[in-house]
Amino acid sequence: MIRKIVQIDEAKCNGCGLCAAACHESAIQMVGGKARLIKDDYCDGLGDCLPACPADAITIVEREAAAYDDAAVKARQAKVSEEEAFWDEEGLRAGREPLACGCPGSAARTLAGAAAAPAGSGDLAAMEQVSVSELRQWPVQIQLVPVRAPYFQGAKLLIAADCTAYAYAAFHRDFVRGHVVLVGCPKLDPVDYREKLTEILQQNDIRSVRIVRMEVPCCGGLEAAAKAALQASGKFIPWQVTTISCEGKILDF
Repeated sequence: MIRKIVQIDEAKCNGCGLCAAACHESAIQMVGGKARLIKDDYCDGLGDCLPACPADAITIVEREAAAYDDAAVKARQAKVSEEEAFWDEEGLRAGREPLACGCPGSAARTLAGAAAAPAGSGDLAAMEQVSVSELRQWPVQIQLVPVRAPYFQGAKLLIAADCTAYAYAAFHRDFVRGHVVLVGCPKLDPVDYREKLTEILQQNDIRSVRIVRMEVPCCGGLEAAAKAALQASGKFIPWQVTTISCEGKILDF
């Protein structure tokens, strides 16, 4: 039959994954770093994924396609839910306290911060002095962090792409210090960060937001999500974006 259906231009796709997160039917998945419509009958053709795409890589076209199969979509979603429930149950069997995400390691904690290593001799002592962690809270992953936590009150928020801490050698000293840290990768995480970030900004007293991203295109999804959350929060919060090159250099402020 001829009907409306999503079409993805892989040449334009930056691999951010926001469309996959926005698709209520889970018709879009990330394959080889690109968004792909996995089955025609999973797509209802309504285009909820369109506004989520920062690269304008998605359009609605009319072409020959299998009819939308609501029963198949619901069956697939039920299977995914069963798999998630299985892993949550495994955590309970191990005697761990169940949390919203099923992961005991996501319990919110405020960290005191590591004290500098005692003075000594040799390169090892010098390395220890430099390698002091500036992290002041746990967890740090956007998907795991609670919407409300004591450390958010009056905080300067750092929203960073996962890779930035590896590319930029002095990441803790220059970015983490004095900030509450949220990290994520829009290319790998199958979620849309905008809703979670908006709730954090709305429900806490955030003083400022700094976004640190890599120069690669897929990091545009993280920047777009943070900016959308700032706008949706209804608050005036100072913000800035810093881009890190793959060679570990700061490209702009």
